[in-house]
Amino acid sequence: MSDLQPVDFERADYRTVLRRLTTLDQRAAGLRAEAVEWHATQRASADEAVQAAEEQVRVARRAARDARRELEEVDARAAGLWADYAHRAGPVAERFGSLPPASIPRQRDDQRAAEDYLAEVEKRIKWTDPARPLTFGVKVLFGVFGVVGGILGAIGNQVLRGAGAASAGDWHEAAPVVALLVLLACPVLAVVLAKLVADRRKVGLDTATVVTVLVTGLVTAMLLFTATQYAGH
Repeated sequence: MSDLQPVDFERADYRTVLRRLTTLDQRAAGLRAEAVEWHATQRASADEAVQAAEEQVRVARRAARDARRELEEVDARAAGLWADYAHRAGPVAERFGSLPPASIPRQRDDQRAAEDYLAEVEKRIKWTDPARPLTFGVKVLFGVFGVVGGILGAIGNQVLRGAGAASAGDWHEAAPVVALLVLLACPVLAVVLAKLVADRRKVGLDTATVVTVLVTGLVTAMLLFTATQYAGH
């Protein structure tokens, strides 16, 4: 704190030593003030670092909450898509059991968001093969369905009428009504059968084809019904 070393005090005169000693308090006060200022600066820096760290913790917690909420939303949507796929695929999806564990497909764009993958899956699930056009052979087959439905309706009508005529009571009165319902229902069932065959063959069953099957069945049934009534008389 003094410019004089102990050996210098031995050689210095009294005035020099006294002058140097009187300045020691001032120099000590300056050093103390410098130390206080340094401590205050370090403390302010430390407080700023703590505040910055606390802000980072708050940001990290918010990010964690947002990520958890996003994960729950993605899981819920994935479960819904899997249920939709299982409903469409049927036994093919049943062998996998529940929803498979999540994984990121190996693609060139691995940075895609989960929303992009879910949208792609949803698009694939909702996509259906375009219906194939009806060929002449299929149209003939559907026409045969109508004819067979009409024949079966006429046969059922005749059998029920005969059973009603041979019985008594309520069935005797109700048999003609039931026979008429069977006569009309069989052509309708022919349309249902044609729809099942069309779905299995993945062909479109348009309105004209449905009308053709239904009209063919009804015309066949009515012609046979008329013929049997005429023959009975």
